[in-house]
Amino acid sequence: MCGAPDQSVALPAGTDLTKETVLVGRVLASGSPVAGAFVRLLDGTGEFTAEVVASASGDFRFFAAPGTWTLRALSRSGNGEAVLTADGPGLHTTELAVA
Repeated sequence: MCGAPDQSVALPAGTDLTKETVLVGRVLASGSPVAGAFVRLLDGTGEFTAEVVASASGDFRFFAAPGTWTLRALSRSGNGEAVLTADGPGLHTTELAVA
């Protein structure tokens, strides 16, 4: 069982987006949410950093440092990858298509 918090829940109380970098998104297959996809966070050198399981609505969330990150989704619907650059604190959003 994954120890990550429920990915569909709003940001935790006390999250300060002026100081914290949060990467959020949704895993989609042909425009429909993909529940249960494994979403991996890779740093700028391609090293594995973290993994969460997408919620029933395909949502995922990572707290990270500013920088360029690769997000990789693995699911029964297929796999996909996206690069997201977080140039500073705040909420950084992406959609991750799998095929």
